[in-house]
Amino acid sequence: MRTLIICEKADAARRLAEALTESKPRVNKKRNLTYFEVDVKDGLAVICPAQGHLYAVDSKDRSSRRTYPVWDFSWRPKYEVERGYNYQKGWLEAIRELAINCDRYINSCDYDIEGSLIGYMILKYACGGVESKAGRMRFSTLTKSELRQAYENVSAQLDYQLAYAGMCRHEVDWIYGINLSRAMTESARRYSNNYATLSTGRVQGPTLRFIVEREVEVSTHVPIPYWTIESRVNVRGEQVEAQYSKGKIQVKSEAERIVEQVKGNSGVVDDVQERTFNVQPPAPFDLTSIQAEAYRHLHLTPSQTLRILERLYLEALISYPRTSSQKLPPTIGYREILGGLSENSEYRELASELLSKAKLKPVEGKKTDPAHPAIYPTGQKSKRTLEGREAQILDMVSRRFMATFAPPAVKISIKAAVKVDGHTFNIQGSRIKDPGWVRYYAPYVKSTEKPIPPIIKGDEVTFIWVAANQHFTNPPPRYNPSSLLKTMEEAGIGTKSTRAEIIDILYRRGYVSGEAMKPTILAERVINVLTRHCPKIVDVSFTKDLEAKMAMIEVGEKSREEVVLEAVENLKPVIENLKDKEVEVGRELAEAVIETRTLKTTLKTPCPECGSTLRVMKSRTTGKRFIGCSGAWTSKCRFSLPLPQLGTIKLLDSQCQRCGFQLIMTKRVKMKPMISCPRCYVTNLNKNNVYGGDQT
Repeated sequence: MRTLIICEKADAARRLAEALTESKPRVNKKRNLTYFEVDVKDGLAVICPAQGHLYAVDSKDRSSRRTYPVWDFSWRPKYEVERGYNYQKGWLEAIRELAINCDRYINSCDYDIEGSLIGYMILKYACGGVESKAGRMRFSTLTKSELRQAYENVSAQLDYQLAYAGMCRHEVDWIYGINLSRAMTESARRYSNNYATLSTGRVQGPTLRFIVEREVEVSTHVPIPYWTIESRVNVRGEQVEAQYSKGKIQVKSEAERIVEQVKGNSGVVDDVQERTFNVQPPAPFDLTSIQAEAYRHLHLTPSQTLRILERLYLEALISYPRTSSQKLPPTIGYREILGGLSENSEYRELASELLSKAKLKPVEGKKTDPAHPAIYPTGQKSKRTLEGREAQILDMVSRRFMATFAPPAVKISIKAAVKVDGHTFNIQGSRIKDPGWVRYYAPYVKSTEKPIPPIIKGDEVTFIWVAANQHFTNPPPRYNPSSLLKTMEEAGIGTKSTRAEIIDILYRRGYVSGEAMKPTILAERVINVLTRHCPKIVDVSFTKDLEAKMAMIEVGEKSREEVVLEAVENLKPVIENLKDKEVEVGRELAEAVIETRTLKTTLKTPCPECGSTLRVMKSRTTGKRFIGCSGAWTSKCRFSLPLPQLGTIKLLDSQCQRCGFQLIMTKRVKMKPMISCPRCYVTNLNKNNVYGGDQT
């Protein structure tokens, strides 16, 4: 029997080939596609990778790339739809040739919606419609034992509902994205005769609205003053801090009155409360929680974390990362994994303590995933030396896994109430009685001990100093990639696999800037236009409802055709309205594009010679960019500064410490960003021939 097995990536195909044979698999090449052949019990297995999606949605009529609305679509090879994928043409031809005369077909792509869709499309179109007689492998790790077990237990048919749900998601996203994005882009282009890519979509619109609405809250926030009373007291010969029991005080005179009454006086400890409580271990990682944890401790964006997790998964070091589960079923083999971790000297003592337990039961969270468990380490050793962020992410996963089996941390909190002249101050402290799981998860959790001396009721307390400190209420914080990801999940928009990419798109489109995500003028205008002319597109509840209907396809409660048709019917009046108001919409968006471009090229530092505005310009004769003075057209000012000609330039908000000129950042591919002062550049180049001098 000749079996064709489709894998999602090259590393996965290689690992499957190595798992199915005791000898070395045969490596072959056909039309630049590397595939493997292994002898199995029932014949020959041909294992080839897909390297992701080989098919994509496109319009049936491809005569115009700018026309809208577009409702008729079809699935085509990706190399026909998108630029840069011509190499896939040979791959598809190779897979088509390998599929000839095969007796059996298996989809062994990642077991999720995207993996089910990738395999289904290849088997249906590249292999000549063999999907009806194909089977499905299911696994959560790329370990040898699990891959063998998955091959021996191949299902009799494909997971059609997952594949149909994947098709529907791609089709709906294409219909919304292509029509809305073209409507905005073409409206602005026709009004100003300048092209700028503007995009929105089913998930992108509501996500951007979160950011814009938060910015409105920030900009309209009115700081309200309040006061807190803090003090340092002497108790049993030691100095400790004490806080006023009422917390915030809204009136300054009241705060000052309390300070005058307490200052220089002594109080008495009226009550001491000591409480012992348990702090339970954290739940196992799902994708969102590890992305948040990596952002907090390692400063990695959600997409960076996902890429690292996928590399670790392909090396069989962790389980499948695109999961929403916080469950660790016994079938994964707790003791085998801990045994593998114990071979690492860094984990040996901790893992051995857990293995000595008669029973292993992990703490679990509420979230589940029908396809995969929570993210966990396989316990296997890497064939290469992991460094940097990869090593840290694997360490985080390993320690989190062990921590879920550890006992609770036991903490003791102490609160002493001090009475003085009719007022109450609190002395609060805490200590760790038993670190429990904290030992296992360090350094990703910090001890919060606050030692205080032994205090008993009746102790005299002397106030060394007391003060009323003024504060102001703060606006809500701007979103960062981690908090936005969590908000998207809580709102039920996007999927665990697509949310990080949506956030990246917002940056690439120039809609947001900075780690604390600040919307640009363009983003505000886009949301303003969409809110006024098609509010449904940026309505979270509408997007959430559509997500729920697509999820119903996975369980067979709705058909793909039904959901797509409903999505089209909802979108048609929206696009017609945008078409009718094309001039108005185009004017607003075109003005926003021009204003955004102007801000990106206008320096805050004025011209040192005439005081006019400085801008990043390009020479009409040489094509080189430079900083020039806008006064060249009025006062004939000739002030200019050179700029680096390679890479992209960004104007920063910070100034040069030497001359006060605005700093710039230059980014080049595969190189670290360079921050420099354009004005000091001239001086240093003349003196030391070093770019940017001590600003670099």
